[in-house]
Amino acid sequence: MPKKDLYHEEVRLALEKDDWKVTHDPLRLKWLDVIYLPDLGAEKILGAEKDTQKIAVEIKTFLGRVFQHEFYEAIGQYDSYALALSETEPDRVLILAIPLEAYNNFFQKDYVQSIIAFKNIKLLIYNTENNTIEQWIN
Repeated sequence: MPKKDLYHEEVRLALEKDDWKVTHDPLRLKWLDVIYLPDLGAEKILGAEKDTQKIAVEIKTFLGRVFQHEFYEAIGQYDSYALALSETEPDRVLILAIPLEAYNNFFQKDYVQSIIAFKNIKLLIYNTENNTIEQWIN
């Protein structure tokens, strides 16, 4: 079992506060000869339609010294998970969860915004101080 991210519990609590039911911790995906472990799997019933929205959440902290290296590593992991999900659970949407501080300090950079847009990466911005979701970015 991989080591949990520093803010794993904070993100889990934030999702639960936002009426998500965490169904997997971690979400286990087997595709081809690899087992992938996004940090969380969750679902939410959508209003009167009673449809269920499913997500896989990969949590990142971006607390290291070299943001660019951590960012590239996160993007590679995101791409791998996205491919595995498209083959095994195509109805589940992959989300990259990042702390508000990292979003404000690093994710506003032009090259980061360009990569996120190009790859169509969905973001969940979480607040580590009050365990809340600040913003969903599609």
